[in-house]
Amino acid sequence: MRLSLIVVLLLTLALPVEAEELKIASLAPEGSSWMQVMRQAAEVVKTRTEGRVILKFYGGGVMGNDKKVLRKMRVGQLDGSTFTPSGLAEVYPNVNVYGLPLLFQSFDEVDRVRASEDAKMRAGLNDAGFVTFGFAEGGFAKLMSNVPVRRLDDLKGRKIWVPEGDRISYAAMQALGLAPVTLPLTDVLTGLQTGLIDIVATSAVGALVLQWHTKVKYVTDLPLEYIVATLAIARTSFDKLTPPDQAVLREVMEDVYKRLDHDNRVENEKAEAALLTYGIQSVTPDQGEMREWRRIVSDANRKEGQAGAFDVAVLDQIEAQLQTLRAAAGSS
Repeated sequence: MRLSLIVVLLLTLALPVEAEELKIASLAPEGSSWMQVMRQAAEVVKTRTEGRVILKFYGGGVMGNDKKVLRKMRVGQLDGSTFTPSGLAEVYPNVNVYGLPLLFQSFDEVDRVRASEDAKMRAGLNDAGFVTFGFAEGGFAKLMSNVPVRRLDDLKGRKIWVPEGDRISYAAMQALGLAPVTLPLTDVLTGLQTGLIDIVATSAVGALVLQWHTKVKYVTDLPLEYIVATLAIARTSFDKLTPPDQAVLREVMEDVYKRLDHDNRVENEKAEAALLTYGIQSVTPDQGEMREWRRIVSDANRKEGQAGAFDVAVLDQIEAQLQTLRAAAGSS
């Protein structure tokens, strides 16, 4: 009997551990640098966990928009996805603050604020049931159009694309006199081709990767919205991994996101220069109107916060930081 128990124990220990496959969606196009980096990271994770953790990515938006992806995550069809702030707003509204229109005026402001706020945002998402690995910058979205946009009057009645579910940007664009049109990311190029939309707000990298630059002639040199993204995995899926494998996944993906956060800024600078080589003209907005632009959008942002889109106290805290930074910059 003792010998039989030993044999059974040895056979049990020899059985291979079943791999955990994490299915992750993304709007990033197949073949894009982001997808390449993610698949390279997936190979590292697979190797270091000896095949116990497999990351399977679905790019190009094939899994649907953010709402559909979140629904699939809740029922277990997906384990994670990449999101911009508006995509995670229904599970943790405060992350919306990073993407508020005309909140930041420079990358220096972004860096100072994120140094204190990133950890709070990740903690909030964790409490909401999502494991994240950091934030990756996507640059500043700027207005791109077929007519030069310098003044508020240039915006009146123009049709601008707004991502599905981004109620904050929708309200801000309306306040500026624009006519927002919500479309899936995959339909924006067609919208530009057919005249369904006149203006898009995107980063230089986004314009090039998605080929939107082929349908616009001007870019307004104004940091309209800060773009940032994160990879969020449902805690229920993450908890299926053993603690050592969780540690490997965290280490690999946090390192990836640190590198992406740095490299994306450099890539966006190169992309902005590339847009000019394609014949797109840079337009300087009327500086005399900038105070009015910011007042209008700030009021719209705050109204959305008061309506529940985010905690206004978080905005107050960040705006206080920005005011201190601007005062110091002005005095120097």
